[in-house]
Amino acid sequence: MKSDSPEGLLLVDKHAGITSHDVVDAVRRAYGERSVGHLGTLDPFATGLLVVLVGRATRLATFLDIEPKVYEAVITFCAETDTDDATGEITRSTGQPSEPDVRAAITTLTGDILQVPPAYSAKKIGGKRAYAAARAGEALDLEPAPVTVHGWDVGAFTGANLAATITCGGGTYIRALARDLGRLSGSAAHLSSLRRTRVGRFDVGDAVPAADLGAAPPPLKKLEVAVAPA
Repeated sequence: MKSDSPEGLLLVDKHAGITSHDVVDAVRRAYGERSVGHLGTLDPFATGLLVVLVGRATRLATFLDIEPKVYEAVITFCAETDTDDATGEITRSTGQPSEPDVRAAITTLTGDILQVPPAYSAKKIGGKRAYAAARAGEALDLEPAPVTVHGWDVGAFTGANLAATITCGGGTYIRALARDLGRLSGSAAHLSSLRRTRVGRFDVGDAVPAADLGAAPPPLKKLEVAVAPA
């Protein structure tokens, strides 16, 4: 890497319909730098904050990925899907749960919990990505992983939909939280909308829209911003 190569952080507001890797490719083109990574993958249907690391900043990925993340989610009850979100096929339909049952389930899904990842995820099983095995119709035996859910700020519970702001640690699948919320409340559920608003100290309000990366790229945040005390 050349000494004058770009390095630092870029906050990107990802829109729906593109992958996190699409954003990485756009940043590579914009800054002419191959060494680019990001913190916490956002599924194509999800929107919001993607913290992109450029140049030497990629070395901070492990350190920064443990920062709490904040999501605005809408969970839809009465139907579970094979992807645990609205992009999948419905696999189970049920009646609507009661609000007390939902709130009790939320309590169970708060704190240090064990979470089975979605079948359509990047987790590896015998060297193969889970989503590849799921698409091939193979039976999956995904092991539960420890994750931390710091809290739920429950908003409107309208009809079959529940809006909530969820704060969690790295490695948490919000899709899996939606699935498990449905099951624990005696119903079924999937994630119908997701937007990430914060990663640690970084806020989506300070992010550049992904669609604007093809124009004049903004200055990168210095590495000191990432490691300085909040």
